[in-house]
Amino acid sequence: MKSQAGWLRLSLSKKEAIWGYFFILPWIIGFLVLRLGPMITSLILSFTEYTILKAPKFTGLTNFTKMFTNDPSFGAALKVTLSYAFFAVPVGIVLSLMIALLLNQKIPGVAIWRTVYYLPSVVSGVAVAMLWVWIFHSQFGLINVGLNAIGIQGPAWLGDPSYALPALIIMSFWGIGGGMVINLAGLQGIPTELYEAASIDGANAWNRFWNVTLPMLSPVLFFNLVMGIIDAFQYFTNAYVMTNGGPGRATLFYNLYLYQNAFRYYKMGYASALAWMMFLIILVLTLLIFKSSPYWVYYEGLIKKK
Repeated sequence: MKSQAGWLRLSLSKKEAIWGYFFILPWIIGFLVLRLGPMITSLILSFTEYTILKAPKFTGLTNFTKMFTNDPSFGAALKVTLSYAFFAVPVGIVLSLMIALLLNQKIPGVAIWRTVYYLPSVVSGVAVAMLWVWIFHSQFGLINVGLNAIGIQGPAWLGDPSYALPALIIMSFWGIGGGMVINLAGLQGIPTELYEAASIDGANAWNRFWNVTLPMLSPVLFFNLVMGIIDAFQYFTNAYVMTNGGPGRATLFYNLYLYQNAFRYYKMGYASALAWMMFLIILVLTLLIFKSSPYWVYYEGLIKKK
């Protein structure tokens, strides 16, 4: 009876807060057990030598020191990942924006075209990787067959260290439909009054794009840039299925190298250190992008104080 009376004396806001926490309790438990717990465990293991078969042995900063002084594969994996991000992310953003601009026009069958461009981004994983293995086949691949038809000898894409990474960069554009949809949503959120006012002032199509579309769409481009950097450092499936890091170390992505240390060489301590180093690199790159955002990202209604 006392507990019931105490519950009745609670204010409506407190009751709503209690019920709110009750309903999100499964998520909280899942986060603590499946997210935060493993993160803390990996942080502890990053300071140990742990090979699963033996108990963890504390080694301090040895794993982190090894990355920069005695592990050439770490530098190679970081270089491959940064190179991929440097080319694939900005080009993917530009292409997805161009397609979104085209599909934002009032043309017959535009809904069908939007579906066609978006569908490839839904199909992903091993199936897509195997499809592109055949497309890049040195003898029977669609690309080389097309090149041979016009008298050009196609390269051994996935078997040539000079072309393996560019091949994966080209393949990454298969999934630009996801970014296209986000850009399309941003374009449709731009008030038409701005274009009408610009046209009245005599602005041509390029001026309207540069002075209206890009500033209003900059928060969307900012989001796509941040997510693209994060995805680039988590790139794994295609490289694992198609090249397994080869030929040589031409496609040894950071996440693939982390996986190899953890599940091929059973160096769980070192793999945990690699994971936390990846987290720090992504954090630094993301903070740099956020730091640069005041210079190129425009938020409607935000007025800077001089």
